[in-house]
Amino acid sequence: MLDIVLIGINHRTAPIELRECLAFSEEDMLNAFSVFKNSPVIKELMVFSTCNRVELLMTSPNPDKAIQAAKQYLSDSKQMALRQFENSLYIHQGDDAIRHIFRVASSLDSLIVGEPQILGQIKDAYRRATSQKTSGVILNRLLHKTFFVAKRVRHETGIGDHAVSISYAAIELAKKIFGSLEDKEVLLIGAGEMAELAVENLIRNRSGNIFVANRTFENALKIADRFKGKAIRFEEISTAIEQVDIIISSTGAPDIIIHQDQVKKILRKRKNRPLFFIDIAVPRDIDPEINRLSNAYVYDIDDLKGIIEENLEDRKQEAVKAERMIDQAVIKFRQWHENLEVVPTIIDLRKKLETIVQNEVKKTFKSLHHLSETDCQAIYRMTHAIINKILHDPTLFLKQNGYHGPTSASIDFARKLFRLDDE
Repeated sequence: MLDIVLIGINHRTAPIELRECLAFSEEDMLNAFSVFKNSPVIKELMVFSTCNRVELLMTSPNPDKAIQAAKQYLSDSKQMALRQFENSLYIHQGDDAIRHIFRVASSLDSLIVGEPQILGQIKDAYRRATSQKTSGVILNRLLHKTFFVAKRVRHETGIGDHAVSISYAAIELAKKIFGSLEDKEVLLIGAGEMAELAVENLIRNRSGNIFVANRTFENALKIADRFKGKAIRFEEISTAIEQVDIIISSTGAPDIIIHQDQVKKILRKRKNRPLFFIDIAVPRDIDPEINRLSNAYVYDIDDLKGIIEENLEDRKQEAVKAERMIDQAVIKFRQWHENLEVVPTIIDLRKKLETIVQNEVKKTFKSLHHLSETDCQAIYRMTHAIINKILHDPTLFLKQNGYHGPTSASIDFARKLFRLDDE
């Protein structure tokens, strides 16, 4: 019987400095597959490595030896003493390993609950394992079940609803104000990572022209090229505000760069068209007093964080439903896995009975020359029916863990009782 074993570290058990040291590159993964392909203790292997986790998912006839082999491989391949990372490792076996991979794929174990990227990353890891032929019957079934569970969790719970990043929260707010972001023009001031992510989300929502302003015009040109937008000089910001609908600002300026009086004059020219400011700078770029003006909306990073905290609380409540779905899926997978061990014994038992029956029927037919071919076929059908009826109760017994006893003990008893291992 092959047990399912998982060993790894993540953002909860290890700091980023340690996770970086243990991370697997593409080349590292290929090397791991090569090393363990013919291992006597690791029969199947999938390696999963992201910025937040490094995990080895394995099947093994001897879990203790597999865990030790995996630890030693990490130590040797990463040139680190085991004591440097052993206390940060978590180890899961059986149901715990199954539940863990279901939870990871469903984004219940992520830094941000409900984030969608993790499932795609697991699919990539599985594709690597299958391409290297290190994934067999058990991991193939487990990963396909994992994808099904993750999809069900996302579709049947609200775990992925609501914005839980600064950039997503900003865009969700913009949608509430404008209804649709299609053809809405955008001004990006500065070049912070969160601001650029917000622009990427706007583009996905089919926003209109993108204008980019930066104190260094050359940097503005680079960013504008990336978003297929237009670079403007810092001095042209006021003119651009007259035209655009959304301003995203993320500069390193020490003071406010857009003031209430400046916007007040611009609003008269805009004929009551709403103006939405997303201020992701610290210290702030946008004068909060602009919020007092009609049709002007200013949200800074604290406003967005407040929205995110509310949304995370909603996701946590939905996660309770997801955990129930995962518990059900773990039980079903365990039943399949246990029955996998039973199947060879049932096959061997059927073969033995069929051999006995066929031999006895042949002996009988030798003395019954008057039987027609039709009569012979009828007798054969009868013997198959008898075999099926004889096997019915033993099959149920083995599949039900010997009526709740240890599966391996029931199988061992059946094989000895019917002398299935005798030559």
